[in-house]
Amino acid sequence: MQVAIPLFPRFTALDAVGPYEVLQRIPSIDVVFVGHQRGELRTENGMLGVNCDATFDEVGAPDVVVFPGGIGTRVLIGDEVIRGWLQAVHPGTKFTTSVCTGALLLGAAGLLDGLTATTHWRAAEELNRLGARYVPDRVVEHLPQRIITAAGVSSGIDMALRLVELLVDREAAQAAQLLIEYDPQPPFDSGSLAKADESTKARAHDFLQARK
Repeated sequence: MQVAIPLFPRFTALDAVGPYEVLQRIPSIDVVFVGHQRGELRTENGMLGVNCDATFDEVGAPDVVVFPGGIGTRVLIGDEVIRGWLQAVHPGTKFTTSVCTGALLLGAAGLLDGLTATTHWRAAEELNRLGARYVPDRVVEHLPQRIITAAGVSSGIDMALRLVELLVDREAAQAAQLLIEYDPQPPFDSGSLAKADESTKARAHDFLQARK
């Protein structure tokens, strides 16, 4: 079973690597990083590089797509290659999914029209403009349409575990969770807009502005 994870300049590392760490634990799943061209692509801050092993043309029938997010998604919304690839492969996938602002690319390809979907909280309005209806949930499933979206960054791990359950079985998903020792016990409880206080939100916005 082939899982394709697109890469692009200025992607968010954990959006791609989180699902990869879950999915590659399953012996029946092969993960391929795909993009416009082969070679290294660097994350949004430029500190980490990941190799893209295949081009979109070379991966024409993946079983699953996991589209990560990152600052770089904004310039890809009008990318005809990505839009065309998603529209071409989606009819044959078991699931087409996204993490964080990867949902914007699914929306730009018309795959989220009229559906509820999630993304990073800062991109909610952009997602709505692309035909989806944003909801602040961690993972949103539309199984008849074979679409799953995950919210910001770390939620991709949750979505990947759910994918393993859907693709294999519950025990396989639990085994993958055990293998990565995913047992979240964060020292703070400010991981969503609903939980964060105003000073935390202000500091988060400061960090985002400094990174541009």
